[in-house]
Amino acid sequence: GDIVLLAKPVTLTEGDRVTLTTDVPVATDGTSKPEKLLYAVSLPPVHGQIEHINYPGVPISSYRQLDVVAQKVSYVHDNSHGAGKESLR
Repeated sequence: GDIVLLAKPVTLTEGDRVTLTTDVPVATDGTSKPEKLLYAVSLPPVHGQIEHINYPGVPISSYRQLDVVAQKVSYVHDNSHGAGKESLR
């Protein structure tokens, strides 16, 4: 079936971290098990990285909706100047 992904912008300053919650990315595929959805980071962020909170400093390339619900995934800005807007894919 179709997958729907809704996302809201988040504003960060250099060095900030934001925990991904279902208020930021939330997806559904029409099944009865949305917690099994897998996010794959196909284009890593230029000015930071996605991390699992249990492994700070280690970038990840995928995570599950269940991790988002449990607030175990975060984006960390890397302190680069003039980063401007960035999106995750």
